[in-house]
Amino acid sequence: MTQLGQACEQFYGFQQAPFGLTPNTDFYVELPCQQQAFELLVFALTSGEGFIKITGEVGTGKTLLCRRLLNTLARDGVRCAYIPNPALTAAGLWRAVARELALPGEDKSDLQIQEDIQHCLLQFALAGQPVVLIIDEAQCMPDDTLEALRLISNLETERQKLVQIVLFGQPELNHTLATSRFRQLLQRITYSADLRPLNNSEALAVYLQQRLCIAGYRGMPLFQSSALEYLWQASRGIPRLVNILAAKTLLVGYGCGSHTLEARHVAKAVADTEGAYPLLPDWSWLRISSLCAAVILVLI
Repeated sequence: MTQLGQACEQFYGFQQAPFGLTPNTDFYVELPCQQQAFELLVFALTSGEGFIKITGEVGTGKTLLCRRLLNTLARDGVRCAYIPNPALTAAGLWRAVARELALPGEDKSDLQIQEDIQHCLLQFALAGQPVVLIIDEAQCMPDDTLEALRLISNLETERQKLVQIVLFGQPELNHTLATSRFRQLLQRITYSADLRPLNNSEALAVYLQQRLCIAGYRGMPLFQSSALEYLWQASRGIPRLVNILAAKTLLVGYGCGSHTLEARHVAKAVADTEGAYPLLPDWSWLRISSLCAAVILVLI
């Protein structure tokens, strides 16, 4: 951490940085859409469903939710195979799954790898231990690799699936699955959820305050209402962008020696961030002038 960052944390009384970009489950905020998606995941996996899909735009918290799921499953004794980068060939996917299951793959053919995986999953099933395959950034999977994933999902006994699959991906994944080639795979997805941005400045205020509290802040609300509205518009409620802008706003406020953050501080953070959205136009003046014109016409 830089000296500036440390000084900023000390100035505001933080024990750690509240708006880091690394998906840290210690800073998980139970937003409504996140809570619904997590409860759906737990329910679907407990029910033994084969395929679950979670989608959301860039920065809406998919990876953080994925990390929370991994931690929960590990605590519950569920065996997980985690593929964070699925831009693999079909054969590469099978081998990646084998590595996650701690199966030796050197000097083995693709067919042997597949047979070893099936045998391993059968042993887990006989031992009563569920196995979950979790794939992050699933929109990056080539078509042939998606087809291989369907074949993996076919592994089952007469009574149960040998492996459950959870896909996390951007909306492009939905477009791919909607094509005729993947209609069989799409039909296997029994549960799905979409992660959405924060829908207003009030939800943003809750998000910010919870992260500040986790970081050790115990003072009065830092962000004034004008700052919250500006921050929400500039970020469109996307958590990752909120974190970037909020962190920069804190630095601006520290530089100004201000213990409360105003719209002017947010404005400087926005000006320094290429990904920030322009402010939405304020059409209130147009509505007022139209009303005045209508009144004048009535009087005439």
